[in-house]
Amino acid sequence: QVQLVESGGGLVQAGGSLRLSCAASGDTFSNYAMGWFRQAPGKEREFVTAITSGGTSTYYADSVKGRFTISRDNAKNTVYLQMNSLKPKDTAVYYCAAVEGIASQFDWEYDYWGQGTQVTVSS
Repeated sequence: QVQLVESGGGLVQAGGSLRLSCAASGDTFSNYAMGWFRQAPGKEREFVTAITSGGTSTYYADSVKGRFTISRDNAKNTVYLQMNSLKPKDTAVYYCAAVEGIASQFDWEYDYWGQGTQVTVSS
């Protein structure tokens, strides 16, 4: 099993930046591909980005490509989401998730989830 704890959310003005962290504990972190998803009020959870277990490949939703960067430090059991040029439509609860397998854009393929961290972007 893997336990995930997100941090780094908050309130930021449009155009600003935030870096989210997701600290993992439990099973061997480097065995897991990691993903970030988000859910805005009244909307379904959506894929944001994912990274393979070794960190060699990354995937992004079109809506964040060029603005967000996912990375991981397997020595620190942590995955990061650097968010730049934030927009009000990025406002959501952001969740990290882990899957013991290939990175995926589909939330049902992930086995473990964090509790989420709120990101609010003001205009």
